[in-house]
Amino acid sequence: MACPFHQPAKLNEAISPLDWLLGNWESVEPGEGSFPSLKPFRYTEALHFTQVGQPIINFMFNASDVETKKPLHRECGFIRMQTGTNRVAFIVAQNSGLVEVEEGELVGKQLSLHTHALARTSFAKEPHVKEVSRVFQLRPDGTLEQTVSMSTDKQPMTQHLHITYSRLP
Repeated sequence: MACPFHQPAKLNEAISPLDWLLGNWESVEPGEGSFPSLKPFRYTEALHFTQVGQPIINFMFNASDVETKKPLHRECGFIRMQTGTNRVAFIVAQNSGLVEVEEGELVGKQLSLHTHALARTSFAKEPHVKEVSRVFQLRPDGTLEQTVSMSTDKQPMTQHLHITYSRLP
């Protein structure tokens, strides 16, 4: 008998408007990162969006330094939709010690999110992130674009990351 965890699960209708996110994505070319308190940097990233038949998308993001290939930022979490609406919740834990709930709307193939709640470890590095906004957009050519902006207790909302991905076969 086959293991039930390795069998494809039927897509739960509650998340069907987000089915375009599902799968594995890899950066097309290095992403660009910057912030007033950071030296500009370039990174590569792999995204994994999966589902197991629940009304939830599971995700994991893994970023690496372009030159050294060392792991950088890691995020994992869940995406949920409010039944009967285009409202979306993005729940994410980061290896930096930050945990976020972002909420927003899905319009066509664009998901726009903004901080609803933040928590962090008591010893998180300063300056502390205060707000995050994130946009995922599926472009007409089939690539996926992500832009992340943030504010800290020392800087106003500023674009932090921008990257484009292609879907892996």
